[in-house]
Amino acid sequence: MKPGDTLNSPELTLVVLEGDYSIHRLPPGSDVPDVLRESAFSSITRTAEETTVVCHGAIELMAEFTEPGWSVLKVAGPLDFSLTGILAGISGVLSDAEISLFALSTFDTDYILIKSCERDLAIRGLSSAGYRFSP
Repeated sequence: MKPGDTLNSPELTLVVLEGDYSIHRLPPGSDVPDVLRESAFSSITRTAEETTVVCHGAIELMAEFTEPGWSVLKVAGPLDFSLTGILAGISGVLSDAEISLFALSTFDTDYILIKSCERDLAIRGLSSAGYRFSP
């Protein structure tokens, strides 16, 4: 692929991470608990307004708000920074199925969180749109 190419859905493989995850809202400047090391997947985002933590649902945090019951879909990577349309394609399919999402990106790839109760519907819709799923 050349820089600026769009990665079409048939070329993308998604992986469903094991377990349920939670999204936590902590006050701005909160310390990040060491217990997060127990989560195979976690994300910490800090802004002037809040600290958001995503981690395995079995980990309890002293949060202002907690939104439990999320599943994580990982785009198999690494993905080149020049690729475009990856999240747009996935979010479009999910939007058509009326499934909301919470998206995260890392240096290597993208992660899409969907409510666990909608996981099977999301997988069916994405599979129908040409996305492959890795076991």
